[in-house]
Amino acid sequence: MTKTIFITGASAGIGKATAKLFAAKGWKVIATMRKPEKETELNQLDNITLLPLDITNVEQINETTEKALALGDIDVVFNNAGYAVLGPLEAVTDEQMVLQMETNFFGTVRVTKAFIPNFRAKKSGLFINTTSSAGLMGFPVSSMYDASKWALEGWAESLSFELDQFGIGIKNIEPGMVSTDMSERSVLPSHPAYEALTQKFFAAISGPDVKMSTPEEIAKVVYEAATDEKDTLRYVCGEDAKALYAQRLAAGDEAFRKGIKQMILGE
Repeated sequence: MTKTIFITGASAGIGKATAKLFAAKGWKVIATMRKPEKETELNQLDNITLLPLDITNVEQINETTEKALALGDIDVVFNNAGYAVLGPLEAVTDEQMVLQMETNFFGTVRVTKAFIPNFRAKKSGLFINTTSSAGLMGFPVSSMYDASKWALEGWAESLSFELDQFGIGIKNIEPGMVSTDMSERSVLPSHPAYEALTQKFFAAISGPDVKMSTPEEIAKVVYEAATDEKDTLRYVCGEDAKALYAQRLAAGDEAFRKGIKQMILGE
């Protein structure tokens, strides 16, 4: 039987790569994005359906969920839409703070909540969320982005106990640096008092030694999570994320935090 995946944030990066991979594997794909009328690639593939979805719009979440379910059974919901606010907290406006959480955290929560009744009724279904290695480890000048991803981590772990009794799974994909247009879609507030720290941080994450993953590599992890039938919550992926997270687990929280400080600040 052909399976179906519903994807948010499918216009670029990991979302688009995942849509293409699942379609190539024979799945039906419902690829959502804010402006599907501008999509020129996914709409050429036979087993991909495009639907409009801005995950900060609660009414549209409910409408698009209904449209998607009307097309047939959905097996996997991939919550992927998101962006980054990267800058010192003192430079971040209240509007930027709220929109970061509305998109990365509440958007994922609301899409998930919209699908739970259907999954619960049929006693099956899987939610997969793009979180980040920044949901497992905090980094400088990214406190709001990190907060949105840490929130997803705690939320998903708690929700896993609620969903398990109904045969519903939830999994997190935690990539490190990925070579996408994320930087173009990021919000980068700045403040002169933090300029040196900001420059050191961006130098550390964009240096020649940083091994970035491709969206296609992360899409393969999403496919693994969707098909391995394992009761696994976290899928840390990317050489950089795996190495750093292993260091954190081995060293402990405080030693690791001091290591990050030394790595970025040289202290």
